[in-house]
Amino acid sequence: MMVRHKNGGVSALEVEINQFIRERDWDQYHTPKNLAMALSAETAEIVELFQWLTPEESSELGSEKRAALEEEIGDVMIYLVTLAQKFSIDPIEAAQKKLHINARKYPADRVRGRSNKYNEY
Repeated sequence: MMVRHKNGGVSALEVEINQFIRERDWDQYHTPKNLAMALSAETAEIVELFQWLTPEESSELGSEKRAALEEEIGDVMIYLVTLAQKFSIDPIEAAQKKLHINARKYPADRVRGRSNKYNEY
């Protein structure tokens, strides 16, 4: 499934990802299980970048850590888009649907400034 967006965003990225994978014959390894595991590992690498930083330090990354963060976000996006394709899920539409669900679960007038879970307020 190709994701179609006005600015080319995800759909252009999908084309590049698919070409990259095809040129290396890696689709055989990209099972949903493997993609989910790789996605989790790459997300953990983002967590590792922030491990032991103070809140202030985590908000003001130096250029080296910021560059590493950018690479890891790229890895996460690649695996997420590839996993979504396996199930013909448009990740942008999925995020939009989830935002609507969350808006109902967390009405702004009730939760503004609070971090409680929806069943705790």
